[in-house]
Amino acid sequence: MDRPICFFSDYGYTDDFAGVCRAVIARLAPDVRVIDVTHGLPERDVLAGAVVLRNTLPYMPDKAVILAVVDPGVGGPRRPVAMRSHGDRLFVGPDNGLLMHAVALDGGVSSAYELSNQELWLSPLSATFHGRDIFAPVAARLAAGLDLESCGAPVDPETLDRIDLPEPRRHRDGLTATAVLVDRFGNVALNLRARDLEKAHLIETVELIAGNERYLARVARTFASVRTSDIVVLIDSYGQASVAVNAGSAAEVLGLDAGDEIRIRRLG
Repeated sequence: MDRPICFFSDYGYTDDFAGVCRAVIARLAPDVRVIDVTHGLPERDVLAGAVVLRNTLPYMPDKAVILAVVDPGVGGPRRPVAMRSHGDRLFVGPDNGLLMHAVALDGGVSSAYELSNQELWLSPLSATFHGRDIFAPVAARLAAGLDLESCGAPVDPETLDRIDLPEPRRHRDGLTATAVLVDRFGNVALNLRARDLEKAHLIETVELIAGNERYLARVARTFASVRTSDIVVLIDSYGQASVAVNAGSAAEVLGLDAGDEIRIRRLG
């Protein structure tokens, strides 16, 4: 039975990039189902892409082919790879750390291969569009039943590139967190989980320090727990602590972007 393809990218929705990749898949594997999870990943932000892949993986079909492209190093020395997880999903994309948090969540790497079998590529090969010419055709063929071993040379899993999530820093009165992802509503996901807030005794009302500005925020379960335009720290639908503004954009109000630090302090 064919595997479904779950397609993630930073290609956006204005240009033809995602669509032409889908067309390549349809030509090579017309019976394979493609799920466009998102093409709105932050441009060139490998860490943000890795967070989205990790967060959404539990909702992807069993035995899916995860095709993911956030590839600022396209055409350079980074390898194109495919791998099988111990959970028996297949992952196709650049060897830049994008795939690895999701693979780890799916049991870790069972086997990995460099996509060096040029018979599987489109020709001529573009130096700037490996999504179309390498990743999409390989994903299509894998979904249709190609053996992973046919992709190319085996890769030692220990040599695969990894990207680390920043660790929060603990202080006597709270935490310093890092913004890892900003969604289209302006909610700012942090490198924190509920247990981090609990251990730091960050409950009820806290102070947020972003840049040189200070803000009061409430730690709560929902947006509606605070008044319109108030700031709230909550646990989002993926279990991450996020800063949000009820009916507004926390990213705009606090001036935050992915990679920025924010300090969360207890009051009193």
